[in-house]
Amino acid sequence: MVLWAAYGVVEHAGPGWYRRTSPSAGATYPLELYVVIGERGVRAGSGFLEAGVYKYDPLTHSLTAVKGGDRRRELWEAALRQDWVRDAPVSIVICAVYSRTTQRYGDRGVRYVHMEAGHAGQNIYLMATALGLGTVAVGAFDDDAVARVVGASRDEAPLYIFPLGVPREPYRGDFDALGRLIEGMRRG
Repeated sequence: MVLWAAYGVVEHAGPGWYRRTSPSAGATYPLELYVVIGERGVRAGSGFLEAGVYKYDPLTHSLTAVKGGDRRRELWEAALRQDWVRDAPVSIVICAVYSRTTQRYGDRGVRYVHMEAGHAGQNIYLMATALGLGTVAVGAFDDDAVARVVGASRDEAPLYIFPLGVPREPYRGDFDALGRLIEGMRRG
């Protein structure tokens, strides 16, 4: 569900053209999503998906194995040892193929790619929250090391890492609590 929310297909809009959950300048869809799954990180039927790195295919809403084995420690090293990357059962890595957008929009296309990554990231946050999961946007990492961990191609540049897991303490906010917070800010 989280991968679909980030970049999944919502409508077949014509020959070779699909609308997705995140808007894309000129429908160029420059993002590629990788998933780093740890041991016993994702339930699949009566067992678990094998630990490894997978690439998300939004057109078929499926995963393709890229590398086997638990790569969370390698990703943690590449992410400057941020513990939530190591400890999360799953991390989504968003990469960009800038040329898909810049060939149409020139240098301004870089901005559009970053906006699109932000839309996908927001959708990850929203779906994670809806499912009772926790996540955090990680942008501090060694780009080349992250690309090696996920097996990204030379034209795919890592932009974001989103570790996903079940928080120790679930967020308990509601609209009443939000109203009280806003009222308190107004007073004070």
